[in-house]
Amino acid sequence: MSDSSPAEAIRTAPAPTSGSAVEAPDPRRWWGLVVIALAQLMVVLDATIVNIALPSAQKALGMTDGNRQWVITAYTLAFGGLLLLGGRIADLVGRKRTFIIGLVGFAVASAIGGAAGSPGMLFGARALQGVFGAVLAPSALSLMTTTFTDPRERGKAFGIYGAIAGAGAALGLLLGGVLTSYANWRWCLYVNIPIAAVAVIGALILLHDRPGHSESRLDVPGVILGCGGLVAVVYGFSEAEPRGWGDSLVLTLLFGGLALLVAFVLWQGKAKHPLLPLRILSDRNRAGSFLTMALATIGMFGLFLFMTYYLQGILGYSPVRSGLAFLPMSASIIIGSTQISARLLPRVPARALMVPGMLLAASGLLVLTQLGVDSAYATHILPAELLLGLGMGLTFMPVFSTATHGVRPQDAGVTSAMVNTSQQVGGSLGTALLNTIATSATATYISEHRTSGAGMRQVAREGIVHGYTNAIWWGVAAMLIAAVASGVLVVARPQGRGAPAGAAAH
Repeated sequence: MSDSSPAEAIRTAPAPTSGSAVEAPDPRRWWGLVVIALAQLMVVLDATIVNIALPSAQKALGMTDGNRQWVITAYTLAFGGLLLLGGRIADLVGRKRTFIIGLVGFAVASAIGGAAGSPGMLFGARALQGVFGAVLAPSALSLMTTTFTDPRERGKAFGIYGAIAGAGAALGLLLGGVLTSYANWRWCLYVNIPIAAVAVIGALILLHDRPGHSESRLDVPGVILGCGGLVAVVYGFSEAEPRGWGDSLVLTLLFGGLALLVAFVLWQGKAKHPLLPLRILSDRNRAGSFLTMALATIGMFGLFLFMTYYLQGILGYSPVRSGLAFLPMSASIIIGSTQISARLLPRVPARALMVPGMLLAASGLLVLTQLGVDSAYATHILPAELLLGLGMGLTFMPVFSTATHGVRPQDAGVTSAMVNTSQQVGGSLGTALLNTIATSATATYISEHRTSGAGMRQVAREGIVHGYTNAIWWGVAAMLIAAVASGVLVVARPQGRGAPAGAAAH
């Protein structure tokens, strides 16, 4: 079921010699990885850096509780909805070119968001960031995929990439706290400008790319069906909180979005130049990796939203202290990805890392279901962060590496886009769905325990925490399903030279 011929060509390629036709590895490839990692870090940071700043931005711009999630969802929705398009554009016109375009556009959108004077302007800027992020992220991952083909180098490179993908989100919370406290919440957006400038200069000097496949054409019907379906489904979940699950608009968006996605899959089977070639999804290792990533980020992104408000709103932490509180999770993700997964993936099957990783992450979220209004950081939050971070570190690196291993060069961009699509759509769905569940549970709890006087404030605090813990249970379920999915679908052998990742285990 895998792309055996091109994968085999990569795995059995002889070591380059002076007379060989095989292209020698770029001697500056590790410096190129630094540039790619910097760009990826910027994209991942922006999924969470505004979380810490959200209470300040909400107050400054007059956002409602129902609308505040759009600061996050507008970014992840545009990002996830357009990634397939961005990945295919990278394949058609060249990855280095789209990489640089994405960096420049992202910086411009960040400047607009930092200068926002109304909620609508901020939401629009965040959506524009998502649009350019959808061009940038698949270009970055596909440049890595085509640069690092040696199994040992690939393990190290994807260990770094996996650590950034997981820890970058948590590091964004710390950076957001520092900038919000010592500068202004707007600097959570302005900070992207110097990062993008450095990455553009590095890309121009260090990155190289093969020419795009100009003989292919863009699948316009596929863009309309696929992107439209993704946007409709996530928007439907978001509107369920203020309108209710039985609202006609919500039902229309959800069922209409699903219908568009079904039509998208049917169209891809007969399109001459499909946006998403179905051969990519027919490989069970890739499909299992995509599904695992989506389910994992449902719980992870919801956690970031809730814990930010829990730490600041319930425990009274400052933005900086809240950011520091997430630092152990970042360290745990980095250790799991670079010191465990990167070392073991060449020797053990990918699912031997992904299944335990998801079980560890689920156990971390399980600890958080026991939160109360007076829970201590050391006894409840820290253990949960360490378990969740280690689990994510074990999972993300093999997901990235397995999903992109042995892919055809002309499909590198769109395959990379599917990995990012899984992550971003899972994140936006998780944020929208879990926020809806939490808000509804909180409202129900307060209405059932309503009192007067000083006791009402305590009831409100208890109701908020009750909503968070209710929603986190759904995150636990998502992680457990991810463990089952990776265990059943991902059958790739170890990625060492003698046992390629693309081969199914027999």
